Amino acid sequence: MTDRNAAQSSELEATDRAILRELLRDGRCSFTDLGERVGLSVSAVHQRVRRLEQRGALRGYTARVDGEQIGLPLTAFISLTPIDPAAPDDYPQRLEHLPEIESCFSVAGDESYILQVRVASPLALEDLLRQVRESAKVSTRTTVVLSTPFENRAPEL
Repeated sequence: MTDRNAAQSSELEATDRAILRELLRDGRCSFTDLGERVGLSVSAVHQRVRRLEQRGALRGYTARVDGEQIGLPLTAFISLTPIDPAAPDDYPQRLEHLPEIESCFSVAGDESYILQVRVASPLALEDLLRQVRESAKVSTRTTVVLSTPFENRAPEL
């Protein structure tokens, strides 16, 4: 690769990062506004966004909701530990039917997975814990969130 090609390649990467940064700030940004912010034409921005989507660098667009406003004010993290270490590691499949589970993280350490859940009340959390234990045949350890100073921070690009 020549120095010129290397410079163009890094310039392209910088432009893609700029596009991603802007979309992280405002996922509803129009291609026109996005083009103005990163210094590209509407068609060039559209092509780059499409390429970022196809490569999987840009996985989608979502709305973030306030749990309290939608009647789900209680957030908790549930750590799962297998009762039988020889049991198959299929906990995500066993639990995917529970809509209260927002995220499922495979982790290193004593636990196998950590679930992030959002429920309406302590009673609802207690019921969810019962369902998790029955469905996955695991023991659980639960941490209840008292407040959330920040959440879903965008990575620095």
